[in-house]
Amino acid sequence: MSHLLLLHTEARRRTARLRFAALMALAAPLAACTGADRIVTGSITPDDYRARHPIELHQGWARLEVFPEVRNGALDARTSAQVREFARAYRDHGSGEIALALPQGGRAGAEARASAPGLRRALAAGGARGPVRISYYQVADPLLAAPVRLSYTTITARLDSRCGQWPNDLASGSSTIGWENRQYWNFGCATQQMMATQVADPRDLVGPGAIAPPDSTMRGRAIDAVRKGEDPGTSWKTKNSNIGTLGD
Repeated sequence: MSHLLLLHTEARRRTARLRFAALMALAAPLAACTGADRIVTGSITPDDYRARHPIELHQGWARLEVFPEVRNGALDARTSAQVREFARAYRDHGSGEIALALPQGGRAGAEARASAPGLRRALAAGGARGPVRISYYQVADPLLAAPVRLSYTTITARLDSRCGQWPNDLASGSSTIGWENRQYWNFGCATQQMMATQVADPRDLVGPGAIAPPDSTMRGRAIDAVRKGEDPGTSWKTKNSNIGTLGD
């Protein structure tokens, strides 16, 4: 009886040793992962320049500085045209009130105060229907020409990053970075900056606007041409002149 008990105890010990060995084998790879020799990967520069230099929309200001002149009680034509164009842009993309900051002091201040009614009329002629808030700012040097500053709130597009940064050497003479055949960091930044500056409506960068109604006149002309068996396309006629005959 005691012999059988010894055999049973020995079998239990052998089973416990096998279980312990299996647990140690499973724990060995995990222990290696926590060691000091683990591999750490750094951030990878995105290949798409639109991801490196994204264009973001911000709530900003549209500004215009003019140097008005009052001639015979009327605003000069140049300033009037500029303000009308500014008002049309406000009508299409602006919101809130239009701020009109007039210089105070010196000849520029007197000229600006005299031009205020004309500026209001030019804003109304351009289609601006928002309220106009007039404020004043002090001129540091009365001898200098001081502008009238117009502004309104609108959505602006600008880059999240700055152009002209070169974190890596393009020649890469001291490293193997240039061997990866990847775009350099500043690639595409100027293109993104130009697009953000020149876009007429920054909201177009997010999605298209509504489809405009069709031109009924052009549609009727094309239908009439098809009925007559003619080409409905537009025919552009150009007349080229010989440069040698100019001035004869």
